Parts: sequence; structure tokens; C-alpha cells
Amino acid sequence: MPGWITAFKIIPWAHVIAAAPSVVRSARRLWTAVREKDVDSQVEGPAQTPEARLRNLETQVEALRTELTAASELIHSLAEQNARLVVFVGVLRIRTRVLLAAAVLQLALFAGVGAWIVFR
Repeated sequence: MPGWITAFKIIPWAHVIAAAPSVVRSARRLWTAVREKDVDSQVEGPAQTPEARLRNLETQVEALRTELTAASELIHSLAEQNARLVVFVGVLRIRTRVLLAAAVLQLALFAGVGAWIVFR
């Protein structure tokens, strides 16, 4: 268990926590925009003039562009965080392998010394 504690100490939690509020804010904005779009689409009536329908479609296209931009920013932010975590997991894997090799060498050394003392 202490190995896991050390592993979690290596992760730069300050960076992860610092980026979390912006990710949450972006996700909330995106969620709100999607919910508002659902409400707006339910308000529309089937009997509209072609001009009103065209304006409505133009508004929807602009809203979709805004949502797409927000979603792209959110995805970019999540991808950056994911990339940082992947790098740190790679570092943890290397350190774990080094520690495992050191533990095996130490165990072999102690076994050799113990065998030498017993069978001498």
C-alpha cells in the first residue's frame, strides 16, 4: 500500500486541480446549451412562415456553431489533461520497474548472504 501512496504523490495534482474548474465550467456551459436547445426545439410551432422558419434555422445553425466551439475547447482541455496523466503514468511504470528490479536484487543478495552463512 505505501507504494501507491508514493505513486499518487508523484502526480502533479496541482496542475490537475487547477485545470478542473475550467473543464467543469465548459462542461456545464455545454450541458446548458444542449438543454436550452431541447427546450427551444419544443417551443417551435409547425405553422411558421418561411421567413420565420429561415430565421429560426439560422439561429439554430449559429447556436450549433457556438456549441461546437465549446465542445471543441472542452475536448481539447480534456485531451491535454489526459496527455499529462499518460506521461505521468509512464513515469510511474518506469519507476515501478526500477523498484521491482532493486527489490529482486536485494532479495537475491540477502538470499545469497543467508545461504553463505548457513552453508559455510
